Amino acid sequence: MVSKVLCFGELLLRISPAPDEGISEKQPFFLYMGGAEANAATALAGWNVPVKYCTVLPDNFMSRHVIEYLEYKGIYTSSILHSGSRIGVYYLERGADLKGSMVYDRDRSSFSELKRGMIDWDKVLRDVSWFNFTAISPALNHNVADVCLEALEAASRKGITISVDLNYRSRLWKYGKEPIEIMPKLIEHCDVVMGNIWSANHLLGTDIDAHIHSKKSKEAYLAHAEATSKQIIAMFPKVKTVANTFRFDSNDQDLLYYTSLYTGGESFHSPEFSCEGVVDRSGSGDCFMAGLIYGFYNQNQPQEILNYATAAAFGKLQEQGDATGQDVLTVKKVKAEN
Repeated sequence: MVSKVLCFGELLLRISPAPDEGISEKQPFFLYMGGAEANAATALAGWNVPVKYCTVLPDNFMSRHVIEYLEYKGIYTSSILHSGSRIGVYYLERGADLKGSMVYDRDRSSFSELKRGMIDWDKVLRDVSWFNFTAISPALNHNVADVCLEALEAASRKGITISVDLNYRSRLWKYGKEPIEIMPKLIEHCDVVMGNIWSANHLLGTDIDAHIHSKKSKEAYLAHAEATSKQIIAMFPKVKTVANTFRFDSNDQDLLYYTSLYTGGESFHSPEFSCEGVVDRSGSGDCFMAGLIYGFYNQNQPQEILNYATAAAFGKLQEQGDATGQDVLTVKKVKAEN
């Protein structure tokens, strides 16, 4: 039996204004399939990593089209649960950052109504060696946070490697709990943590230098990333690897991107990537997470893992939509050009 990566989280439909060349009286908007974990699964499938996706969808024609698309991309869909009445939606301004013009419409979605006991984790995890989730799911409500813990406890009992993307979405933490009350007990089960120094501060309570931006120094950012990584590992002994990303946008559309990885007691830094103009920022971090999983799944060396993940994330910035269509050769070409 081939061991698989399992990505768990909410699938979303994204509606955005059409690109300039696509605007017409008949088609002012484009529809994309999104969701951080689905994006990561799509990338991994495209890189020939056996991956399955666990989410909750209503039993209707739209879900059937979504599942057909996931299977077309090479993702195993047998772990998708049918329940509830709607797929969550979000509206994103074309090319906008997630902190910019975005509106969620995911209340009472099928996934948000998930509760403990609804998923047979022993069955879902039977052929899994790696479990990936994000901090977006436990931000939805207390029941979904409990399901995340249920899943992590089951994966831990089976010795499955667990990774988390510390996506911080302030728009979602609205159910009377602060992230610091929820996330630490989830991170206790994790082996690989990916995020940045700010999301770690919001979600885990790690230290943050409030004046880091005024230093205007790459060395200062990377030193902070190492300090944050060490602090996370000290707080959560099961964590062995921490990755941090840095993306800086200027007013004239220039973008600078680099990352770090702390594992085995050593820090690794990616090359700098830069460009003028970005097609779509959505999904770049998900692509980076997938790149880390791809590298560790294939037992690559830390520097190679980081360089691949960074190139994949940077390449995603020039693609329309949430999920990457880059294959391994395309990512390696991006890496070689920078």
